[in-house]
Amino acid sequence: MDPSRNPRCVFYSHDTMGFGHIRRNMLLSQSITAACPDAEILLISGVRAAGAFMLPPGADSLILPSWQKTVEGKYRPRALGKKVQPLVRLRSQIIYAAINAFSPDIMIVDNVPRGAMRELDLSLPLLAAKKTHLILGLRDIIDDPEAVKKQWYKQENSAALRKFYSSIWVYGDRALYDLAREYHFDAATKNKMIFTGYLDATRRIQSFGDDEAAPVARPYALCVVGGGQDGFRLAESFVSTVLPNGMHGVLVTGTMMPEPQRLRLKKLAVGFPEKTVVEFVAEPLKLLRYASRVIAMGGYNTLTEILAFNKTALIVPRIAPRQEQWIRATKLAALGLIDALHPAHLTQERLGDWLKQPRHFVNPREKLNFDGLEKVAVSVRQILNGRRIGEYV
Repeated sequence: MDPSRNPRCVFYSHDTMGFGHIRRNMLLSQSITAACPDAEILLISGVRAAGAFMLPPGADSLILPSWQKTVEGKYRPRALGKKVQPLVRLRSQIIYAAINAFSPDIMIVDNVPRGAMRELDLSLPLLAAKKTHLILGLRDIIDDPEAVKKQWYKQENSAALRKFYSSIWVYGDRALYDLAREYHFDAATKNKMIFTGYLDATRRIQSFGDDEAAPVARPYALCVVGGGQDGFRLAESFVSTVLPNGMHGVLVTGTMMPEPQRLRLKKLAVGFPEKTVVEFVAEPLKLLRYASRVIAMGGYNTLTEILAFNKTALIVPRIAPRQEQWIRATKLAALGLIDALHPAHLTQERLGDWLKQPRHFVNPREKLNFDGLEKVAVSVRQILNGRRIGEYV
């Protein structure tokens, strides 16, 4: 590590569905800059709205031309043409140029060791040549074990981990889901794995402050559907649901919901004046903090934020192309932390009944480890200190 400049860190996320990847990396960036105030952080993502998010001091973002994932789980360009490979080349070369110029000491790759469509293959040897400490960040649950086995074999992820990666951070609690055991990773992969604990989203509110006034009239039920590209059915059911007397409703559609669907929801909401429909909220944690009830899909970031704020929540998870959300929701429901509803059973009557019923859940902090941000900060300090004295080569 060059002692004449500030430490540098890159977060990469490929971002095809929702805002979870970029929001998780923003929270981690905040933790790192709090622990290492002189750190410079570059967030590389494929989220068009990334520029609207509030970043901590010392952090900035590079927004890649974006991917879109089909219901079959395949990638395609969101806007630039119809062929995949030209976009792979473009994104690969942008990432390579950024890494070459920025020369990070640490790089954290979110979820996909070789990047979407192997777009990191061009940069991995460069990172090795620069002696960058490369870390793979994994959410608590990836998918059904058999699906993970097939996917990782097809993408040759284990070979990339052995050759290029120094560490694997799992942003979860082994007591809920032992990712290393469930996915039968090889010994070399398991030896690099650290379970950090969940990331405490309440720390973001503390960092950026909070307005005492609620953003909408209280009490209100909040419905969030991730980026929105596959959230229309839940959103429509929520807008059509008759709320308990005196309760308002807020729906955040997400910027990735197709425009005809978003317009249909706004038109539908005209008949329900107690409902508010918005497309995007740059800091949704304030909405979440004040919500009396939450109805949501089951993405990692959404659920960990709900748990961190100890919210009364009903999760209607995505079940395709991955089983990840269903596995997570049912395990958390079994612990008495949330309610889970299979999307096949979703109706506006079910939502209305759930909103009317009193619900009492266990405080998630009594069941799960939420020390992930502290664990990451300690790990980063150790890596940087090691690089200063030449331990990491």
